[in-house]
Amino acid sequence: MQCGHFEAGRCRSCALMGTPYDAQLAEKQRQVAATLPTGLAWLPPVASRESGFRNKAKLVAAGTRGAPVLGILDRDQHGIDLTNCGLYEPGLAEAVRTMPRLVAELGLTPYDVPRRTGELKHVLLTHSPDDELMLRFVLRSPGQLRRIRDGLALLREELSGLRVVSANLQPEHKAIIEGDEEHVLTPEDSLPMRVNDVTLHLRTRSFFQTNTAVAAALYAQARAWIADLRPSEVWDLYCGVGGFALHALGHGADRVVGVESSAEAVASARLSGAALARGHHEWHAGDATRMLDDPVLTGRSGPDLVVVNPPRRGIGAALCARLDEHGPRHVLYSSCNVTTLAADLAAMPRLRPIAARLFDMFPQTGHHEVMVLLERDPPAQA
Repeated sequence: MQCGHFEAGRCRSCALMGTPYDAQLAEKQRQVAATLPTGLAWLPPVASRESGFRNKAKLVAAGTRGAPVLGILDRDQHGIDLTNCGLYEPGLAEAVRTMPRLVAELGLTPYDVPRRTGELKHVLLTHSPDDELMLRFVLRSPGQLRRIRDGLALLREELSGLRVVSANLQPEHKAIIEGDEEHVLTPEDSLPMRVNDVTLHLRTRSFFQTNTAVAAALYAQARAWIADLRPSEVWDLYCGVGGFALHALGHGADRVVGVESSAEAVASARLSGAALARGHHEWHAGDATRMLDDPVLTGRSGPDLVVVNPPRRGIGAALCARLDEHGPRHVLYSSCNVTTLAADLAAMPRLRPIAARLFDMFPQTGHHEVMVLLERDPPAQA
Protein backbone atom coordinates (compact mmCIF):
# COMPACT_ATOMS: atom_id res chain seq x y z
CA MET A 1 0.00 0.00 0.00
CA GLN A 2 1.22 3.51 -0.85
CA CYS A 3 -0.06 6.72 0.73
CA GLY A 4 0.63 10.30 -0.32
CA HIS A 5 -0.10 11.59 3.19
CA PHE A 6 2.59 9.31 4.64
CA GLU A 7 5.13 10.12 1.94
CA ALA A 8 4.58 13.86 2.44
CA GLY A 9 4.91 13.52 6.22
CA ARG A 10 1.37 14.78 6.86
CA CYS A 11 0.27 11.58 8.65
CA ARG A 12 2.52 8.94 10.19
CA SER A 13 -0.14 6.83 11.88
CA CYS A 14 0.65 3.90 9.58
CA ALA A 15 4.23 3.49 10.77
CA LEU A 16 4.85 0.38 8.62
CA MET A 17 3.69 1.98 5.38
CA GLY A 18 5.96 0.85 2.56
CA THR A 19 6.98 -2.40 4.29
CA PRO A 20 5.71 -5.38 2.24
CA TYR A 21 2.65 -6.81 3.92
CA ASP A 22 4.03 -10.37 4.12
CA ALA A 23 7.03 -8.98 5.98
CA GLN A 24 4.77 -7.01 8.37
CA LEU A 25 2.77 -10.11 9.23
CA ALA A 26 5.84 -12.33 9.65
CA GLU A 27 7.48 -9.81 12.00
CA LYS A 28 4.34 -9.50 14.14
CA GLN A 29 4.17 -13.28 14.39
CA ARG A 30 7.84 -13.42 15.39
CA GLN A 31 7.37 -10.75 18.06
CA VAL A 32 4.29 -12.26 19.72
CA ALA A 33 5.74 -15.78 19.63
CA ALA A 34 8.98 -14.55 21.20
CA THR A 35 7.08 -12.76 23.99
CA LEU A 36 4.74 -15.60 24.97
CA PRO A 37 5.70 -18.93 26.58
CA THR A 38 7.38 -21.55 24.43
CA GLY A 39 5.65 -24.80 23.56
CA LEU A 40 2.47 -23.18 22.26
CA ALA A 41 0.75 -24.69 19.23
CA TRP A 42 0.56 -21.68 16.91
CA LEU A 43 -2.08 -21.65 14.20
CA PRO A 44 -1.24 -19.68 11.02
CA PRO A 45 -1.74 -15.92 11.48
CA VAL A 46 -4.94 -14.39 10.13
CA ALA A 47 -4.09 -11.78 7.51
CA SER A 48 -6.13 -8.71 6.64
CA ARG A 49 -6.62 -6.75 3.49
CA GLU A 50 -3.74 -4.31 3.23
CA SER A 51 -6.07 -1.37 2.60
CA GLY A 52 -9.80 -0.72 2.65
CA PHE A 53 -10.31 -2.64 5.91
CA ARG A 54 -11.43 -0.05 8.48
CA ASN A 55 -15.12 0.04 9.40
CA LYS A 56 -14.72 3.21 11.49
CA ALA A 57 -13.62 6.76 10.84
CA LYS A 58 -12.68 9.10 13.70
CA LEU A 59 -12.26 12.51 12.12
CA VAL A 60 -11.09 15.62 13.98
CA ALA A 61 -12.97 18.73 12.85
CA ALA A 62 -10.97 21.86 12.03
CA GLY A 63 -11.11 24.69 9.53
CA THR A 64 -13.95 27.17 9.52
CA ARG A 65 -17.70 27.25 9.20
CA GLY A 66 -18.40 26.79 5.51
CA ALA A 67 -14.90 25.37 4.88
CA PRO A 68 -14.40 22.52 7.38
CA VAL A 69 -11.37 20.24 7.36
CA LEU A 70 -11.86 16.67 8.61
CA GLY A 71 -8.94 14.41 9.49
CA ILE A 72 -6.21 15.02 12.06
CA LEU A 73 -4.41 18.01 13.56
CA ASP A 74 -0.83 19.00 12.78
CA ARG A 75 1.70 20.16 15.37
CA ASP A 76 0.20 23.64 15.36
CA GLN A 77 -3.29 22.18 15.95
CA HIS A 78 -4.45 23.01 12.43
CA GLY A 79 -6.45 20.55 10.37
CA ILE A 80 -5.07 18.05 7.85
CA ASP A 81 -7.63 16.67 5.40
CA LEU A 82 -7.62 12.85 5.55
CA THR A 83 -10.98 12.20 3.90
CA ASN A 84 -9.26 10.25 1.11
CA CYS A 85 -7.42 7.87 3.48
CA GLY A 86 -6.96 4.46 1.87
CA LEU A 87 -7.72 2.47 5.02
CA TYR A 88 -11.51 2.91 4.90
CA GLU A 89 -13.65 0.10 3.49
CA PRO A 90 -15.50 1.15 0.30
CA GLY A 91 -18.90 2.17 1.71
CA LEU A 92 -17.27 4.08 4.53
CA ALA A 93 -14.78 5.80 2.21
CA GLU A 94 -17.60 7.24 0.12
CA ALA A 95 -19.38 8.58 3.22
CA VAL A 96 -16.18 10.13 4.60
CA ARG A 97 -15.49 11.97 1.34
CA THR A 98 -19.01 13.44 1.49
CA MET A 99 -18.83 14.68 5.08
CA PRO A 100 -16.96 18.02 4.67
CA ARG A 101 -19.62 19.27 2.24
CA LEU A 102 -22.42 18.08 4.56
CA VAL A 103 -20.84 19.69 7.63
CA ALA A 104 -20.63 22.94 5.67
CA GLU A 105 -24.25 22.70 4.48
CA LEU A 106 -25.43 22.04 8.05
CA GLY A 107 -23.67 25.24 9.12
CA LEU A 108 -21.66 23.56 11.88
CA THR A 109 -18.71 25.53 13.27
CA PRO A 110 -15.53 23.44 13.76
CA TYR A 111 -13.80 23.68 17.10
CA ASP A 112 -10.57 25.72 16.99
CA VAL A 113 -8.22 24.11 19.50
CA PRO A 114 -5.72 26.99 19.92
CA ARG A 115 -8.49 29.59 20.32
CA ARG A 116 -10.92 27.30 22.18
CA THR A 117 -13.78 28.52 20.04
CA GLY A 118 -16.32 26.74 17.88
CA GLU A 119 -18.51 23.70 18.46
CA LEU A 120 -17.88 20.64 16.26
CA LYS A 121 -14.97 18.57 17.63
CA HIS A 122 -15.22 15.21 15.86
CA VAL A 123 -17.19 13.35 13.23
CA LEU A 124 -17.44 9.60 13.94
CA LEU A 125 -18.69 7.13 11.33
CA THR A 126 -19.23 3.35 11.55
CA HIS A 127 -20.04 1.21 8.52
CA SER A 128 -21.70 -2.22 8.61
CA PRO A 129 -21.32 -5.25 6.29
CA ASP A 130 -24.84 -4.51 5.04
CA ASP A 131 -23.79 -1.01 3.93
CA GLU A 132 -25.55 0.83 6.76
CA LEU A 133 -24.04 3.75 8.66
CA MET A 134 -23.94 5.23 12.13
CA LEU A 135 -23.00 8.92 12.21
CA ARG A 136 -22.07 10.71 15.42
CA PHE A 137 -21.22 14.39 15.83
CA VAL A 138 -19.16 15.36 18.89
CA LEU A 139 -20.05 18.90 19.98
CA ARG A 140 -18.75 21.17 22.70
CA SER A 141 -22.26 22.21 23.76
CA PRO A 142 -25.88 21.60 22.69
CA GLY A 143 -25.96 24.93 20.83
CA GLN A 144 -25.79 23.37 17.35
CA LEU A 145 -27.99 20.34 18.03
CA ARG A 146 -30.87 22.04 16.23
CA ARG A 147 -28.81 22.36 13.03
CA ILE A 148 -28.21 18.60 13.01
CA ARG A 149 -31.87 17.83 13.76
CA ASP A 150 -32.98 20.16 10.99
CA GLY A 151 -30.50 18.55 8.62
CA LEU A 152 -31.53 14.93 9.15
CA ALA A 153 -33.37 14.79 5.82
CA LEU A 154 -30.30 16.12 4.02
CA LEU A 155 -28.06 13.59 5.75
CA ARG A 156 -30.35 10.68 4.85
CA GLU A 157 -30.55 11.87 1.25
CA GLU A 158 -26.80 12.22 0.83
CA LEU A 159 -25.54 9.26 2.88
CA SER A 160 -26.79 5.96 1.53
CA GLY A 161 -27.76 3.52 4.25
CA LEU A 162 -27.67 6.08 7.08
CA ARG A 163 -29.44 4.42 10.02
CA VAL A 164 -28.36 6.15 13.24
CA VAL A 165 -27.47 9.80 13.84
CA SER A 166 -26.50 11.16 17.24
CA ALA A 167 -24.75 14.08 18.89
CA ASN A 168 -22.35 13.57 21.76
CA LEU A 169 -21.48 16.46 24.07
CA GLN A 170 -17.86 16.84 25.16
CA PRO A 171 -17.49 20.27 26.80
CA GLU A 172 -13.95 19.90 28.17
CA HIS A 173 -10.79 21.16 26.49
CA LYS A 174 -9.07 17.78 26.70
CA ALA A 175 -7.63 15.23 24.28
CA ILE A 176 -10.60 12.89 24.68
CA ILE A 177 -12.94 12.03 21.85
CA GLU A 178 -16.34 11.97 23.50
CA GLY A 179 -18.25 12.87 26.63
CA ASP A 180 -20.92 11.23 28.78
CA GLU A 181 -24.00 12.87 27.25
CA GLU A 182 -25.44 11.44 24.03
CA HIS A 183 -28.49 12.61 22.05
CA VAL A 184 -29.82 10.05 19.56
CA LEU A 185 -31.62 11.99 16.84
CA THR A 186 -33.11 9.13 14.80
CA PRO A 187 -35.78 6.55 15.65
CA GLU A 188 -33.12 3.85 15.26
CA ASP A 189 -30.58 3.79 18.08
CA SER A 190 -28.41 0.83 17.08
CA LEU A 191 -26.44 -0.33 14.04
CA PRO A 192 -26.68 -4.05 13.17
CA MET A 193 -23.23 -5.54 12.49
CA ARG A 194 -23.50 -8.97 10.87
CA VAL A 195 -20.50 -11.08 11.90
CA ASN A 196 -20.56 -14.70 10.74
CA ASP A 197 -24.08 -15.92 11.67
CA VAL A 198 -24.43 -13.48 14.59
CA THR A 199 -25.78 -9.95 14.31
CA LEU A 200 -24.35 -7.61 16.92
CA HIS A 201 -26.39 -4.48 17.57
CA LEU A 202 -24.07 -1.53 18.21
CA ARG A 203 -25.47 1.35 20.18
CA THR A 204 -23.85 4.73 19.81
CA ARG A 205 -21.18 4.30 22.51
CA SER A 206 -20.55 0.58 22.08
CA PHE A 207 -17.07 -0.65 21.19
CA PHE A 208 -16.53 -2.94 18.21
CA GLN A 209 -13.35 -4.07 16.50
CA THR A 210 -12.14 -1.80 13.69
CA ASN A 211 -11.64 -4.61 11.16
CA THR A 212 -14.89 -6.55 10.58
CA ALA A 213 -13.40 -9.35 8.49
CA VAL A 214 -10.62 -10.11 10.97
CA ALA A 215 -13.04 -9.77 13.90
CA ALA A 216 -15.18 -12.43 12.22
CA ALA A 217 -12.12 -14.71 12.05
CA LEU A 218 -11.34 -14.03 15.72
CA TYR A 219 -14.85 -14.98 16.83
CA ALA A 220 -14.87 -18.00 14.53
CA GLN A 221 -11.63 -19.30 16.06
CA ALA A 222 -12.97 -18.81 19.58
CA ARG A 223 -16.13 -20.68 18.57
CA ALA A 224 -14.09 -23.56 17.13
CA TRP A 225 -12.05 -23.97 20.34
CA ILE A 226 -15.20 -23.71 22.49
CA ALA A 227 -17.10 -26.21 20.32
CA ASP A 228 -14.26 -28.73 20.76
CA LEU A 229 -14.29 -28.29 24.54
CA ARG A 230 -18.11 -28.25 24.87
CA PRO A 231 -18.30 -26.26 28.14
CA SER A 232 -21.76 -26.22 29.67
CA GLU A 233 -21.45 -22.61 30.85
CA VAL A 234 -19.20 -19.83 29.51
CA TRP A 235 -18.49 -16.52 31.23
CA ASP A 236 -17.40 -13.69 28.95
CA LEU A 237 -15.58 -11.06 31.03
CA TYR A 238 -15.01 -7.65 29.42
CA CYS A 239 -17.69 -8.90 27.04
CA GLY A 240 -18.30 -5.62 25.18
CA VAL A 241 -21.30 -6.12 22.90
CA GLY A 242 -21.18 -9.88 23.46
CA GLY A 243 -19.31 -11.12 20.41
CA PHE A 244 -17.48 -14.01 22.06
CA ALA A 245 -20.40 -15.15 24.21
CA LEU A 246 -22.93 -15.09 21.39
CA HIS A 247 -20.61 -17.01 19.07
CA ALA A 248 -20.24 -19.67 21.79
CA LEU A 249 -23.97 -19.99 22.42
CA GLY A 250 -25.30 -23.10 20.73
CA HIS A 251 -21.79 -24.06 19.58
CA GLY A 252 -20.57 -26.01 22.58
CA ALA A 253 -22.13 -23.76 25.23
CA ASP A 254 -25.77 -23.88 26.33
CA ARG A 255 -25.47 -20.98 28.75
CA VAL A 256 -23.40 -17.77 28.59
CA VAL A 257 -22.92 -14.94 31.07
CA GLY A 258 -21.43 -11.62 29.99
CA VAL A 259 -19.87 -9.01 32.28
CA GLU A 260 -18.91 -5.54 31.04
CA SER A 261 -18.32 -2.18 32.76
CA SER A 262 -20.09 -0.21 30.01
CA ALA A 263 -23.86 -0.17 30.51
CA GLU A 264 -24.24 0.91 26.88
CA ALA A 265 -22.39 -2.18 25.67
CA VAL A 266 -24.45 -4.41 27.97
CA ALA A 267 -27.63 -2.96 26.47
CA SER A 268 -26.25 -3.81 23.02
CA ALA A 269 -25.44 -7.36 24.11
CA ARG A 270 -28.93 -7.89 25.51
CA LEU A 271 -30.47 -6.70 22.26
CA SER A 272 -28.21 -8.97 20.21
CA GLY A 273 -28.89 -11.96 22.44
CA ALA A 274 -32.65 -11.47 22.20
CA ALA A 275 -32.44 -11.26 18.42
CA LEU A 276 -30.31 -14.43 18.24
CA ALA A 277 -32.93 -16.39 20.20
CA ARG A 278 -30.92 -19.47 21.15
CA GLY A 279 -29.77 -20.87 24.48
CA HIS A 280 -29.61 -18.99 27.79
CA HIS A 281 -27.78 -15.67 27.95
CA GLU A 282 -27.53 -13.02 30.64
CA TRP A 283 -25.57 -9.80 30.92
CA HIS A 284 -24.29 -7.82 33.88
CA ALA A 285 -22.92 -4.27 34.01
CA GLY A 286 -19.99 -4.04 36.40
CA ASP A 287 -16.32 -4.60 37.06
CA ALA A 288 -15.26 -8.07 35.93
CA THR A 289 -13.25 -8.82 39.08
CA ARG A 290 -15.89 -7.56 41.50
CA MET A 291 -18.69 -9.36 39.67
CA LEU A 292 -17.02 -12.69 40.48
CA ASP A 293 -17.93 -11.96 44.12
CA ASP A 294 -21.49 -10.92 43.30
CA PRO A 295 -24.10 -13.17 44.97
CA VAL A 296 -25.96 -13.43 41.67
CA LEU A 297 -22.97 -15.28 40.20
CA THR A 298 -21.26 -16.87 43.19
CA GLY A 299 -24.28 -18.97 44.10
CA ARG A 300 -23.61 -21.20 41.10
CA SER A 301 -21.24 -24.01 40.35
CA GLY A 302 -19.24 -21.67 38.14
CA PRO A 303 -18.26 -21.66 34.48
CA ASP A 304 -16.44 -24.40 32.64
CA LEU A 305 -14.69 -21.80 30.46
CA VAL A 306 -13.97 -18.09 30.88
CA VAL A 307 -13.28 -15.67 28.04
CA VAL A 308 -11.36 -12.47 28.83
CA ASN A 309 -10.88 -9.68 26.31
CA PRO A 310 -9.50 -6.78 28.36
CA PRO A 311 -8.17 -3.36 27.32
CA ARG A 312 -4.43 -2.90 26.75
CA ARG A 313 -3.62 -2.90 30.47
CA GLY A 314 -4.64 -6.57 30.77
CA ILE A 315 -6.77 -8.23 33.45
CA GLY A 316 -4.49 -7.41 36.40
CA ALA A 317 -3.26 -9.23 39.48
CA ALA A 318 -6.59 -9.65 41.28
CA LEU A 319 -8.43 -11.32 38.42
CA CYS A 320 -5.36 -13.40 37.52
CA ALA A 321 -5.30 -14.71 41.08
CA ARG A 322 -9.01 -15.54 41.05
CA LEU A 323 -8.81 -17.41 37.76
CA ASP A 324 -5.62 -19.20 38.73
CA GLU A 325 -6.81 -20.36 42.15
CA HIS A 326 -10.54 -20.90 41.70
CA GLY A 327 -11.11 -20.59 37.98
CA PRO A 328 -12.42 -22.94 35.35
CA ARG A 329 -10.75 -25.76 33.44
CA HIS A 330 -10.18 -23.48 30.43
CA VAL A 331 -9.59 -19.78 29.80
CA LEU A 332 -9.63 -18.09 26.42
CA TYR A 333 -7.63 -14.82 26.53
CA SER A 334 -7.87 -12.33 23.65
CA SER A 335 -5.41 -9.44 23.88
CA CYS A 336 -4.33 -6.36 21.96
CA ASN A 337 -1.10 -6.05 23.99
CA VAL A 338 1.19 -9.07 24.04
CA THR A 339 3.34 -7.57 26.81
CA THR A 340 0.52 -7.37 29.36
CA LEU A 341 -0.79 -10.70 28.09
CA ALA A 342 2.56 -12.35 28.87
CA ALA A 343 2.58 -10.81 32.36
CA ASP A 344 -0.95 -12.05 33.04
CA LEU A 345 -0.12 -15.56 31.81
CA ALA A 346 2.88 -15.65 34.15
CA ALA A 347 0.55 -14.72 37.02
CA MET A 348 -1.65 -17.77 36.31
CA PRO A 349 0.80 -20.69 36.58
CA ARG A 350 -1.94 -23.29 37.11
CA LEU A 351 -3.36 -22.46 33.68
CA ARG A 352 -1.11 -23.74 30.89
CA PRO A 353 -1.15 -22.00 27.47
CA ILE A 354 -1.73 -24.68 24.86
CA ALA A 355 -2.70 -22.90 21.61
CA ALA A 356 -2.51 -19.41 20.13
CA ARG A 357 -3.20 -17.41 17.01
CA LEU A 358 -2.34 -13.93 15.74
CA PHE A 359 -5.07 -11.80 14.13
CA ASP A 360 -3.83 -8.81 12.14
CA MET A 361 -6.54 -6.25 12.91
CA PHE A 362 -4.30 -3.28 12.12
CA PRO A 363 -2.19 -3.62 8.95
CA GLN A 364 0.44 -0.93 8.34
CA THR A 365 0.98 -0.60 12.11
CA GLY A 366 2.75 -2.60 14.81
CA HIS A 367 -0.52 -3.24 16.66
CA HIS A 368 -1.89 -6.75 16.89
CA GLU A 369 -4.55 -9.00 18.40
CA VAL A 370 -3.53 -12.41 19.73
CA MET A 371 -5.73 -15.08 21.30
CA VAL A 372 -4.49 -17.84 23.59
CA LEU A 373 -6.25 -20.93 24.89
CA LEU A 374 -5.25 -21.99 28.42
CA GLU A 375 -5.94 -25.29 30.15
CA ARG A 376 -5.78 -26.31 33.79
CA ASP A 377 -4.05 -29.62 34.35
CA PRO A 378 -6.40 -32.15 36.00
CA PRO A 379 -5.79 -32.91 39.68
CA ALA A 380 -3.25 -35.63 40.30
CA GLN A 381 -4.75 -39.02 41.10
CA ALA A 382 -4.38 -40.06 44.76
